[in-house]
Formats: sequence, structure tokens, C-alpha cells
Amino acid sequence: MAYWLMKSEPAKYGYEDLVRDGVTAWDGVRNNQAALYLKAMKIGDRAFFYHSVTGLCVAGVAQISREAFLDPTDPAGRFVAVEITPVQALPNPVPLAALRAEPALAGMTLFRQFRLSVTPVTPEEWAIISRMGGL
Repeated sequence: MAYWLMKSEPAKYGYEDLVRDGVTAWDGVRNNQAALYLKAMKIGDRAFFYHSVTGLCVAGVAQISREAFLDPTDPAGRFVAVEITPVQALPNPVPLAALRAEPALAGMTLFRQFRLSVTPVTPEEWAIISRMGGL
């Protein structure tokens, strides 16, 4: 199993929306590197759902339920989407400031490629953030 971090603006689509809907297509990604990460995702992989712009925290855990398929929002047919389902909200959402303050997370791809909406997370990083979030 691989681990990921997926960012969304909560005003547009937050973790609560995913829980309400039960499933969603993670579409609209137009960065080539992020698209490669989407293509690498497999059914059963886990992803932290990160609230960007406002909130700035890891809010919950999602699971990849459908591997990469052509993004229906891309008229050129170049980019892909994946489907995700909710697993659980973090009992204690983990703010960006707390992630940055944790020395063991200093090398996270999130901090090196901050503008990407999808980034990989190592198993060690996953365990640390899970503990921070009360899982």
C-alpha cells in the first residue's frame, strides 16, 4: 500500500463533503507531476485529505477506490482522475504549523513541492501524522 496527501480547498470541497457524498472523483488536476502521482495510485492506497487555502490542516483519511481514468473535466483528454472514498476524519486535525514543527517531517514532499495538489507520503511520515491526528 502507498500513501498520499491530497489537497482541496474546504470552501470548494472539504472532507465533510466527501463524507456526505461517500465517493468522489479527484479531478481537475492539471500539473504533470501531480498527474503522474495520480497514475501511480492503486485501489486501497490511503491518502490524507488536506484542507488548503483556509483551514490548512490534515482533516481526514481517504482511500483510493478507482485507479486513474480519463478526467471528464479535461476536454483535451490529457489528464487523469482517481476516485476516493472517506475512511475517517482525524480526531485531532493536524495543522500545517504542527507538520512544519515536527523535525521528522522536514523532508516531506509536501514542503518541497508545496504547490502540488497531490504528493506522496512515506510510511514513516504516515505513521507520525496519524499519531499527531489521534489515530
